[in-house]
This record gives sequence, C-alpha cells and structure tokens, in this order.
Amino acid sequence: MAKEIKFSLVYRDMWQSSGKYVPRVDQLVRVAPAIIDMGCFDRVETNGGAFEQVNLLFGENPNVAVRKWTAPFHKAGIQTHMLERGLNALRMNPVPADVRELMFKVKKKQGTDIARSFCGLNDHRNLKRSVEFAKKGGMISQAALSITNSPVHTVEYYMGVVDKVVEYGADEICLKDMAGVGRPTFLGQLVHDIKKKYPNILVQYHGHTGPGFSPASMLEVARAGADYLDVAVEPLAWGKVHPDVITIHEMMKADGFLVKDINMDAYMEVRRLTQEFIDDFLGYWINPSNKVMSSLLVGCGLPGGMMGSMMSDLKGFQGAINAAERAHGRPEISLDTLMVKLFDEVQYVWPKLGYPPLVTPFSQYVKNTALMNLLGSLNGKPRWSTIDKDTWAMILGKCGKLPGPLAPEIIELAKQKGLEFYEGDPQDMYPDELPKFRQMMKEEGWDEGQDEEELFEFAMHENQYRDYKNGKAKERFNAELADLKAKAHAPIKIERPVIEMPKFDVDEYAKRYPHAIPVQAPAKGQLLWQVDVNDDSAAPIAGTEVKAGMGMGFVQTYYGMEELIPAVDGRVVATLGKQGNKVEKGEIVAFIEGAADSAASAHETE
Repeated sequence: MAKEIKFSLVYRDMWQSSGKYVPRVDQLVRVAPAIIDMGCFDRVETNGGAFEQVNLLFGENPNVAVRKWTAPFHKAGIQTHMLERGLNALRMNPVPADVRELMFKVKKKQGTDIARSFCGLNDHRNLKRSVEFAKKGGMISQAALSITNSPVHTVEYYMGVVDKVVEYGADEICLKDMAGVGRPTFLGQLVHDIKKKYPNILVQYHGHTGPGFSPASMLEVARAGADYLDVAVEPLAWGKVHPDVITIHEMMKADGFLVKDINMDAYMEVRRLTQEFIDDFLGYWINPSNKVMSSLLVGCGLPGGMMGSMMSDLKGFQGAINAAERAHGRPEISLDTLMVKLFDEVQYVWPKLGYPPLVTPFSQYVKNTALMNLLGSLNGKPRWSTIDKDTWAMILGKCGKLPGPLAPEIIELAKQKGLEFYEGDPQDMYPDELPKFRQMMKEEGWDEGQDEEELFEFAMHENQYRDYKNGKAKERFNAELADLKAKAHAPIKIERPVIEMPKFDVDEYAKRYPHAIPVQAPAKGQLLWQVDVNDDSAAPIAGTEVKAGMGMGFVQTYYGMEELIPAVDGRVVATLGKQGNKVEKGEIVAFIEGAADSAASAHETE
C-alpha cells in the first residue's frame, strides 16, 4: 500500500520569514476556517518563535492570541505546533530552567499540541530539558536538528544527536533546514537512517526555498520515509520562505504517495485573506527581496529570512566604507559588491568559529563578525578586531558546545583577552527566576493569569510585557504604522536611501581624519551619550579617549539599552548626534581615531 504524506501549514513562519510582524489575532481567527476547509492539513504551526513578542509589540496580549488562534484547529481535529529555541526558549538569550518549564505547561493549556524544540548548536544538553519539560507538560516533544552543510555536519553527527534526544524521550524528529542548504541526497540518507534505527519515530521536514533545494529535498525525504512536510500558501510562498502546498502536493501525488485533496476554493480564500492582511498593514514591513530566490545563499548558508536585516545593515555600513575608500584613493563599492564581499567573509569566518549552524541567534553572530571584519579590513585593520559579547559567549561555550573546533587564532585571541572557556551545562549559568517575577507582579498589582500565563509572559519578555501593560507598545506601534503609511502615500520627489545618513559631510571627516573608524548605532532608537541627562552637550568632546569593546554611550530601543561600542582604542575626533536625537540602525554617530593612527593623522594634516 502506498505511504501517506501529511502536510503542515507553517502560517506563523510564513510571516516571520517575510517581515517583522504576523497578523493580529482578529485576522488569524478570520483565516482559520478557510485553512481548515482546505482539507489537506493535518497540522498547522500556530505560535512560538517571535509570535509572542510580535503580539506584545502590537500592544496586545499574546496569551489571548494563542488561545483564540489554536481553538478552531482543535475543534477540527488538526494538531497545532509551536517553535522554541531550547536554552533560549522564546527569546534571543538564555532562559532560566523554571521559566522554560512553565512555558510548556502554559502552551499546552492554551491549546498547543506539539513543541518543536531546536538548539542552534545542536547541543543535546540544551534539548534535554525541552524534551523532558514538554512531556511533563503534556505536549508532544518534537526535537529538531538544525540542518546545515559543512564537513563536520555528517549523517553520523546528526544521528548522534538523534540518539540522545530519543533517549531523553522525544516523540518525533524534525529536520529544520532553516537556510534550505541541506543537500537533498544527504537529507534522504539522514531520514533513512533515522527510520531504520527508530521506525516508530515520526519525522517532519521543514525547509526554506531561498537557494532552491527544498522541493528536491522534500521528494528525497519522503522517499526515505518522512511523515510530514512543512508547506506554505501564496502569496507568502517561495522566495525566501517555503514551497507552496499545491506544487508539493502534486509532486508527492505523481510519485505515488497518498495525499489529501486540496479544496481549491478554500485555498483561494486563504490566499485572498493573506493578501488582504498584507495590504492592510503587514506589507509595510515586508522586504520585496524576500520574494526572490537566490543561489548566492548556497555558498554562505545564511537563512533567507536574514536577508532583509542584512541588507539594511549593509546600507548603513556602505557610507562609512565608501568614505574610507575615497580617503585611500580607491573607487567606491556598490551595494551588490559589498554583499558578495560579506558572503565571502561569512564563508571565511564560519569554519573559524567552529561551524555553528546558521540559525537564530548564531547566524546573526557569524554575520556580525564577518561584517566587522569586512569594515576593519577596508580600513587596514586585522580580522577579529571587533567581536561582540554575545559572539564571545558562543565562542567560549556559554551557549553550548560548538560542532567543530575553533581556529587557533580565535583560541589565542581569547587567551590574550584573559577569557575562560566553559565546558559545563549552559543551563547551570542561569539560575531560576520565577520567585523574583512573582514578587514583582505582586508589587505591580498584576494578576498571574489563567494557568500562570501572565507570569510566564512577564518572565519571558519582561521589558516588552511592561510596555504592553503601560500602553507604550500600542502607542509606539500605531505611531510607527502611521509614519510608514504617510511615507508610502507621500508624493515621490527624489529617491533617498532607506536609512538616512546624518546631516554632515562624510567626505569632510574622511579627508581630515583618513584613519578614523566610525561608530554606528547598533539599533533604531534614541541616542543617549549619558543616561538621565537632558543637556545637548552631553556627547564626548573631541579628544576624549575610548577603549575598544567598552561602551561610550547608548541607544534606547523599545526593548532596552544597546551600547555604542568603538572598534578601536583611541580618541574621539567627531560626534555627529546630540543627546536625545533619534537614530536609525547603522547610522554613524561618531568617529574614532585609533591611538596608533593619531601620529600619522597629525603628520598627514600638517
């Protein structure tokens, strides 16, 4: 008898891979009946990842959203699943064990059936508690393998992770091909080996379409015994997202698999509503490049969902890089050339940092290091001059064990800085915090909520939750949306860059200080040279000495403070923003002249 292939609609990830936000709960409730009526889905990915944070950014309660969104699928007998990041749970940084445990209890009570848990480093220790907590909370535990293509990521390597998570009690395995760079035959072999050793373990495949491998990968894993395939629906299919269900459905059917029929009237209604949500407001945050597939992603292995933020970063750096190029009598670099240079640098950096799978947050760490290397090299600085604290935490083992060995120069650099490597269980570094958050909620007069869901949300996303409660989040979101709408409907005059550079002459500084290194805003927000100071003259004066890697100011963002970090030891030669100014991510706010370059600059300007 022919084998049945079942489909899961990754509606949450369709949006997450396209833009900043997902639909509001009222929109999700509207589209749910049409998704059910399509008749071809046994599962729907409803929440997890950034879903809770997005609702908080709307100024809405994510717990209400999860309950209302999962309810119609439960009634129809369709399973719901969420995505969580192991040690990081639903955020970008480590989470205490008691908060992680509460998450699974809460999400099960809210109507989520399956917990898809991944560790960006594939460290089984970070997955152990996820598996155990999910089972204890009554959920199906689906342990995910972060798939990438490297000399160390072999079938044997992944089977070693599978063996451990099955030992811990995982019910299912997911192949999370987050960048879509898994080679089809490799993935087929991996599924074959999983099914041969663990025939009762269900296998689900999740692959992005960015570099173009995913349809072939889906056929290979299905032939090897996979049970579920993650698919999308137009207009948020293909490009950097996921394959559309129609194509995959027909491909499976033609290959002899049993598949449920698609109600095309319902498909068109899901398609129509999704486009309606885009036109309503969500499209303002969708980068057009996400609709385009790119073979360039094969080499660098970066997830397609990163392309929007990466291009924004590059645009911010382009002005500073070209200022240095002009100062050295070299031609300016186009954005496309800069992108290729960055991809090349990622390919260089990645193995040196131990081949961490390029998935959140480690893809950001590798990309940021490559970007700083690129900026430094164009200014005559050696590689590795600037590595941020989060990347160092990864290097030192505080996030888990790296898949491959670190390059000798990275180990030597850590020794020079007096940094110590950590080999223990990463979770042990983050003590329980629920009692602290219970006390804070009591002091605020806030209720812990049904099934302690409000306590969980506060402990998971403290700053965003506070802004939701005090109304700042909704006010900020409405203002941001109004601004984007006004810009979209304003008369077209002259093309301007997406990120406006500050109003100063870059050439003037480049000529006067040819060796100066820019300091750029790490995020969008309010520039604060000093906290709790209202004086416009709070910026450091020319000649102020700074140290590489040590903060010289801040940017107040919606989620907290981000430090302004100079890349070199030296002195301030210019500041380009006043205390309290609004800045964009990547905007140059100061120029630093390295100590070794000061004498050279003085000589050159005499």
